[in-house]
Amino acid sequence: MDAFYEEDERIMGHAADSYHRIDIRQSSRNLVVRHHDRVVADTKRPMVLYESGFAPRWYVPRADIDESALTAVEHRTFCPYKGLCSYYNIDDARLAAWSYPDAYPEVGRISNLVSFEPDIVSVQLDGKQLHLEPGQTVIPHGPDRELTVDEASERRQHEN
Repeated sequence: MDAFYEEDERIMGHAADSYHRIDIRQSSRNLVVRHHDRVVADTKRPMVLYESGFAPRWYVPRADIDESALTAVEHRTFCPYKGLCSYYNIDDARLAAWSYPDAYPEVGRISNLVSFEPDIVSVQLDGKQLHLEPGQTVIPHGPDRELTVDEASERRQHEN
C-alpha cells in the first residue's frame, strides 16, 4: 500500500477518524515559556487546543514570543486534522516548538501561532509547571508515504 484513499481522492497522512474531535478556546491565563534562564514567551492570551486522546496544547501569538529564540529547522510533519507542521529549536533544545503556518480552515485559529513542548522546555500555566502524562505524547509522522513536503503544500493549495 502506497497511500490512503477515500473514493478517488488521496488522503494525506492517514484517513481522519470521524470520532476525533478538536476544540480551540481562547484563554486569559498566564502562560510563560522558559529555556534555562531565558523567557521565550509570556502571554495572557494563549489559545488552548483540546484534541481527542492528547494533552491540551497551548498556542502563543507570535507578538508574545521572543522570535530570536526560535531557530527554524527542516523537520516537518503532517496532521490530517491540522495540516503541515513546522518545527523550531530553542538553543540546544531540539524540536522544542512547532507551528502550523497555514492550518486547515477548521482549526484556523491556531494558524501561525506557536506551541511549546513542555517536556523539552519549561512551560508554566499560571505558575504551575506543565508536564505530559504517559501516553499523551504525539508520535510524529512524515508528511505521507513517498509524498514530499513540497507536494503536500502544493496539493493543499489546489484544494483551496
